[in-house]
Amino acid sequence: MASLRLDLPVLQNWDCHNCGGCCKQHLIEITDVERDRILAQGWTAADGIPDGQPVIEKMSGWFGRPQWRLSHQADGGCVFLDERGLCRIHAKFGEAAKPLACRIYPYAFHPAGKSVAVSLRFSCPSVVKNAGRTMTAQQAEIRRLAESVVPKDVEERQPPQINAVERLDWRDFHQCVEALDGTLADAAGTRTPLLVRLLRAVEWTGLVGMSKFDKLKGERLGDFLNIIQEAALADVPALPQTLEEPTRLGRLYFRLLVAQYARKDTAADLKAGWIGRWRLLSAIWKFSRGRGDAPPLQSVFKPVPFATFEAPFGPLTAEQDEILTRYLRVKVQGLHFCGPAYYDVPFVEGFHSLALVIPVTLWLARWLAASSGRSQWTTDDVIQALTIADHHHGYSPALGQYAARRRVHMLTAAGDLPRLITWYGR
Repeated sequence: MASLRLDLPVLQNWDCHNCGGCCKQHLIEITDVERDRILAQGWTAADGIPDGQPVIEKMSGWFGRPQWRLSHQADGGCVFLDERGLCRIHAKFGEAAKPLACRIYPYAFHPAGKSVAVSLRFSCPSVVKNAGRTMTAQQAEIRRLAESVVPKDVEERQPPQINAVERLDWRDFHQCVEALDGTLADAAGTRTPLLVRLLRAVEWTGLVGMSKFDKLKGERLGDFLNIIQEAALADVPALPQTLEEPTRLGRLYFRLLVAQYARKDTAADLKAGWIGRWRLLSAIWKFSRGRGDAPPLQSVFKPVPFATFEAPFGPLTAEQDEILTRYLRVKVQGLHFCGPAYYDVPFVEGFHSLALVIPVTLWLARWLAASSGRSQWTTDDVIQALTIADHHHGYSPALGQYAARRRVHMLTAAGDLPRLITWYGR
């Protein structure tokens, strides 16, 4: 493990700015060892813990085996979150005493053959804002974290499938990843809008999804990737002058997808019981109909007519373009979109799911703007919308279920994926 090689996302900066968002958004599951350690620390009301509140709660586990998570306060914050946005465990016993999940966030580590790819979760506002030190400057710290979670047999893990039936070796898989990152980057300084680059990537990855690779390896694969990239460049030189609207069925599938990303599953939601489930079912029904007002799925949203989301709220500014480009490239470079990092789906399906995060984010940015009575999104709207969307992407069990994956497949097969990107990107 001492020789563990990390592939860092060098275009990304990050430091914790003590906003406390992660301590309010996430439910932290802990191991039996962590539970025993925290209980032995002897927390009381004198330490700032609400009087009479347990610091750990029991969850239902498989085959009757108990599982545990940290408790949350009435305002949704972790029981160990203080009024300054700091962790009480960290302050009293040091960082090493915190649960591993808390120490790792917002990093994510994924097998990459002879190395480990490092990604970050954009549910952290500081990640979205690119605020903090470079990843290179933090390499020693990141390595220590990686050694805590990366299994010893990491180099023996197979690469994700490239499409529904084909699997390449790691060298050729990385060729595909590098080609995808190259399409999403604006390396030539042409100032090509992100939406154009994304449409090109969707087009040629679609061809990868239909291809057989028994004779496409090494240099031949590289030649094939160059050819289909050049074809996509010729087919999508710019955004279309006349936008094609998503189909009626495409809008239905997309609204249901948006609803899953717009949810906020907190400790309070878990305790809502049947009332909470009924409220959620009612919201899903309204999203499926797409009439009247969109029901707020968390407090940052207000009821807004579904028709409002069909109006232009953009276009993207250079700053917003940069944020969304960086998001996609960090996820792609970190292999945070397929395989074990994303419900074990293949490269192509995983990228198409990732591409859908862009129109989802811009739909949510519309909702935030309209909730404040504005008809155009701001950079703050885009930032907040991306933190909401990426909170779920790859982590919500619902997005890995058959129904959600089938929606992605149907949107792609019907040609609605590029239509959604352009329609909600305006």
